[in-house]
Amino acid sequence: MLTVQNVSFAYDTVPVLKDISFTIEKGQHIALIGASGCGKSTLLKIIYGLLDVDQGTLFWDDQKILGPAYNLVPGQENMKYLSQGFELQSYRTVAENIGQFLSNFEPELKAGRVNELLEIVEMIPFADTKVENLSGGQKQRVALAKVLAKRPELLLLDEPFGNIDNFRRSSLRRNLFAYLKRNKITSITATHDKTDILSFAEETIVIHKGEIIIKGNTHTIYKNPENYYIASLFGEVNELPISNFLSDGDSDKTVLLYPHELQIDAHANLKATVKKSYFNGNHFLIEAVFNNRVIFIEHPNALQDSEEIGIHVSKEIIASRS
Repeated sequence: MLTVQNVSFAYDTVPVLKDISFTIEKGQHIALIGASGCGKSTLLKIIYGLLDVDQGTLFWDDQKILGPAYNLVPGQENMKYLSQGFELQSYRTVAENIGQFLSNFEPELKAGRVNELLEIVEMIPFADTKVENLSGGQKQRVALAKVLAKRPELLLLDEPFGNIDNFRRSSLRRNLFAYLKRNKITSITATHDKTDILSFAEETIVIHKGEIIIKGNTHTIYKNPENYYIASLFGEVNELPISNFLSDGDSDKTVLLYPHELQIDAHANLKATVKKSYFNGNHFLIEAVFNNRVIFIEHPNALQDSEEIGIHVSKEIIASRS
């Protein structure tokens, strides 16, 4: 179990993290989300032991996690941290980088392990290619394989798929998280990609201005966001007065609705005016104006600019958010 107790940290005199506390059970996959600059990367570095905290304590089981002031070589042996910098040796091959810290006393076992990892990150054809000749996305995949090589107990991932092409990203995510699950490896992934969160994270920690504002089941946080900030981390969101949908609704209270939760209905009493239609593959994102507010709606077809439309939201969704 990872235990973080009342951790605070500042760069010089600028506070970055404030009184952070949470626990993570072994084998869990956790998403760490928040706006850029909220402290996600700093928290991962603290957990790995790369930074000394100003106050608070961290434990992995009963082992206290200490920073560089206490360790000649910063970092925890039973953890691995994948930074956005990759930390690869460019003059060595892909296979050499992945196997860098594996024992040479049993070469067949080492070769088998490297090949297993090459398969996970889909880099087998590049095993003998020097890292300096790879693209940014390929380097990121090699760095991921390298941190998995010695089977860490806890894996800390900082935007692990950010440089990887979309067509490759989906399969790599599935391969990685399936591997982590099979091997009961705990993971914390700092990310801005809602697919990383919704598809693979059992729990999510939301950070705002250096403070944890919620930690809980990922699907629950998504379906019932407590505020606009949380909902916005999953994509576009509409914040509308609940009185628009309930005759007895509090005029000061708002409801948060994702674009797919608004439906276009010609017979609806609520009317909006289309501004623009954006093609998103399997649907269009309709930007419209409703009661002097810009709203977004998912719709199967493009609509004409300035077209008047009716909008409808199911009573069940309104009831669940009110």
